[in-house]
Order: sequence, then C-alpha cells, then structure tokens
Amino acid sequence: MLQNIFLNKLMKISEPIRQFGGLVILTIIVIFSFAILNNIFGEGEELIAKMKKEEERIAETRKQNELISSLPSGILVFYDGTDHYKLSLEQYEKVCNATKIIPQRAIMGANFLNFRAHHIYTINGNKIDETFVKWNKQDNKCFAGFTVSGNNVGVDEKIAVSGEVLNFLSTGIDTRVYFIKNF
Repeated sequence: MLQNIFLNKLMKISEPIRQFGGLVILTIIVIFSFAILNNIFGEGEELIAKMKKEEERIAETRKQNELISSLPSGILVFYDGTDHYKLSLEQYEKVCNATKIIPQRAIMGANFLNFRAHHIYTINGNKIDETFVKWNKQDNKCFAGFTVSGNNVGVDEKIAVSGEVLNFLSTGIDTRVYFIKNF
C-alpha cells in the first residue's frame, strides 16, 4: 500500500524533474563507487609523495639545464693552467651532478691504465654494465666510473674502474665526462 502511494506520487512529478532526479542518483552511485575503489586500490599518500618527489626532480633538472645552456661549448675544467673554460667550484659541482654520460673516449682512457678491465671490455664486445657520475661532498670532487664484466662471453669476472673527473665536454645540450684520472 505504501509502495503504491509512493509510485503514484512519483508518477505525478513532471518528466524533466524525474530525469534530473535519476541523473543525481546515478551521479551519487558513480561517486560512491569510485570512493570504494579508491579505498581498495588507491595509493593515497604514497602517490602524493611520489608526485612531489618527481616535481622536485623536474625542477632540479630544469635548473641544471639552465646551467648547461649558459656554459660555452667545449672542454670545461676546474683547474688553472689551460686555455679551456674554467669552472668555479659551485659550477663544477652542478655540472658534475648534471652529467650522466661517460663517452667511449673517457672509458678507453681509463681502461688503458687497468689492463684487465681493458681486456674484458675488448672481449665482451665493448659492453659496459653500468656507469656513474657522483659528487663527493667530503673531497669536493667529482668521481666517475663504470663496471665491465665478461658474463656474456663466459668470463666470470666483474671489474669496476673509477676515478676523479678532470674535465667535462659541453655540447651546449648536455655535458659529458671528458677525462677520468684513475691513477
């Protein structure tokens, strides 16, 4: 009986109002469904922390790109006695932190001083496992290095070669390690 009274009142309401009411109910159901799904699958605070970290990384990359684009193209050094562009200690640190590329020229120069690394590098098809460029706050110096292994040619040996970065090469787009002093 109560159900019939409710249905009769609902049928007396005009069509646009019934459609709007249906739309409101459907919207509430969708929002409620997403709230439930967010509680089950949402990362919440972890996602926000990741997003903030990524925003900070992007801002730092922009600052580094501005520095790199302001430097002249060519060899960059941090010591006296050359005709190349001399970096201040602050610029040297920033360029070190911005540099990610160690070209084959720098790798081969460092390999010549480590015969075993050179031998493995040669037999494994000139394959580098990993590279790094890091700023050492304690020494106020930039260090770069790489690891080579003979795993792909049956030699169970891995050698790390690292040393102080003496200079960089600025291309105007990026910077690269130009020479690694590992003696």
